[in-house]
Amino acid sequence: MRKTFLFMDTISNKVDAKGRVSLPSDYRAIVKESSSEIVCYRSLSAPCIEGCLEDLLDKLASDMENSLDFFSETQDNLTNLIFGDAKRYPFDSTGRIMLSEKLLKHAQITDAAVFVGKGRKFQIWNPQNWEKEEARIRAEVLKNRPSLKPQTEGEK
Repeated sequence: MRKTFLFMDTISNKVDAKGRVSLPSDYRAIVKESSSEIVCYRSLSAPCIEGCLEDLLDKLASDMENSLDFFSETQDNLTNLIFGDAKRYPFDSTGRIMLSEKLLKHAQITDAAVFVGKGRKFQIWNPQNWEKEEARIRAEVLKNRPSLKPQTEGEK
C-alpha cells in the first residue's frame, strides 16, 4: 500500500529579491520522500499559488479524462489553465525554490510568503491576503457549521 503524504501547518518564510523562498522543512521531507520537486501553478479561484506533488496532477488528469467530455470547452479550459500553467520546481541544496515572476505577480508576493497546508496540496499566499482569507473562511465555517458523515464499509 502506498504511503500518503499530507501537507500541513501554516508557515511564513522570507522571499529574496530573486524570488527564492525556502520550502518549509516538513514540506521538503514530503517532497524528498516521493520525488525531488514540486509542481506549482496559479490558483484558479484565489490570488495564490497552488503547489503539489506531480502524482496529484496525474490523478487530476485521469479524473478529468474520466468525467469530462474530451473535446468539451470545460475540459479544454481546465487543462489549459492548470496544465498549461503548471511547472516543476526543484529545490536547491538549501531547500529553496525559485518562483517565477508570473506566479509571484498572481499571488502578489514580494518579500514574504505564507505556505498553507491543504492535505495533498498546499497554497502559497501573500501574508496580508492570507490573513484576510483565513478570517473570511473562519467566519463562513462558523456561520454554516459543516459536518462530515462517516462512511460505512459499503460506501468506501
